[in-house]
Amino acid sequence: MMDLYPSRVGDKPTILKRKDPVVYSPLEKPGPLHHEQLNSFEENGYLFLENFFSETEVAVMRAELSKVLESSRDRSDKRVIREPESQEVRSIFAVHEHEEFFKSLSEDKRLVEVLKQLLGSEVYIHQSRINFKSGFTGKEFYWHSDFETWHVEDGMPQMRAISCSITLTENNPFNGPLMLVPGSHKYFVSCVGKTPEANYENSLRRQEIGVPDNDSLTKLVKEKGIAAPTGPAGSIILFDCNIMHGSNSNISPYPRSNVFFVFNSVENKLVSPFSGQEPRPSYIASREKRTVNS
Repeated sequence: MMDLYPSRVGDKPTILKRKDPVVYSPLEKPGPLHHEQLNSFEENGYLFLENFFSETEVAVMRAELSKVLESSRDRSDKRVIREPESQEVRSIFAVHEHEEFFKSLSEDKRLVEVLKQLLGSEVYIHQSRINFKSGFTGKEFYWHSDFETWHVEDGMPQMRAISCSITLTENNPFNGPLMLVPGSHKYFVSCVGKTPEANYENSLRRQEIGVPDNDSLTKLVKEKGIAAPTGPAGSIILFDCNIMHGSNSNISPYPRSNVFFVFNSVENKLVSPFSGQEPRPSYIASREKRTVNS
């Protein structure tokens, strides 16, 4: 398959124009998102839907999250990712496969219908995880495009996947909220640096390969700035797989936790990684198209 978005193969970074659509359904087609929301996602690459889940639903999610966290603290499991400088839990992957509650959450009709509308097809879960950013100690997630990694290391051919972050704690300006560069999803930053074997063993704790250079990032930010959606628990942030995003360390007392599902189109099946290496484990990138039914 032709590599439309080569990265980590040259000695200089480049910025390429996006070759894929952003919204795959006609903007006038009826669906859960109205025309203005679809236009906003097309233009900015993300959508913040406040209070998508009720307080009662959030309380149940938090209880389930606490159970998973407690059972994972001292567990030796590759799905459990630790902070780069401590043994604090940073992320737990594949929660939709190992936890019945989060499996049912990933199949919530309200979510799935939105993703099917945006991606213009049936969908499946490419990746799921819980992210923890503890008060005082939660470390940053450096600027990156998810698609750059999923393309190079997983073999995702097209930009036809969307991440859904469900906030289980309030996102405020102090606790390291998700930051996005609006409009950056329309460009692909081709990065430098050869991918080490089994790069994921280090990159999930601190990503250093497949991150944008300062000049490219500055150019993208100068166009539309940086957005950091804040709001109550139970809100969701939908963002395009190629949008540049990251988050600061959390030095506030307020923890930040979220459930993270990546919905991929069934028509965007993974191929051999464009790095030429072995695919990453299935708990990071599912290679089976198990359709999510709403």
